[in-house]
Amino acid sequence: MATPTSQPAGGALEITDEDRQRMRFRKALARKKRRDREAEGEIKELNITAMMDLMTIILVFLIKSFSASSITVTASEDVRPPMSTARATPKDTIAITVTPKSIMVGDKTKVTLTNGSLKPGDMQSKLILPLDAALKKEVEKLKYIAERNPTSPFNREVSIIGDKRVTYEVLSSVLYTAGINELENFRFIILQKNPD
Repeated sequence: MATPTSQPAGGALEITDEDRQRMRFRKALARKKRRDREAEGEIKELNITAMMDLMTIILVFLIKSFSASSITVTASEDVRPPMSTARATPKDTIAITVTPKSIMVGDKTKVTLTNGSLKPGDMQSKLILPLDAALKKEVEKLKYIAERNPTSPFNREVSIIGDKRVTYEVLSSVLYTAGINELENFRFIILQKNPD
């Protein structure tokens, strides 16, 4: 146990060699702790493999998000959309495909047509019952997404991909059924003519 230092008559404290050693040790210890803390946050080398992985992921994301048009149209031999010179870009919405043989929501057939007309069992006034049930599910799904994700609101849009041979009666029934299901903004998908 160290004895307390005696105080000389002049009022100044006398520091012993033991006290000096203790102070030097504390300073050295504090310096070492500071250097260790600084070294923890320091990057000594760059891991190029992790960097290449990151760049590859970013590249794939950018390529995937870039596209000429944002809608996916189901290709079918039965569909021959009308030609147009319109330049509007299609949007990603609920897609209803109407051919002389069937009515599809997305890529699933919901109604089969006979000779280009609807069967009486599938109709109730102008409402197409199987199409109505399918659109109700799609609208519920879009509303559910809109509630949880404010960046994709329910915009009440539907894209109609109609064959040019489809009758007005069938097309108006499809539009009526879509309107009953809160889909009131119609977009008709057409093939673009090349300007000559």
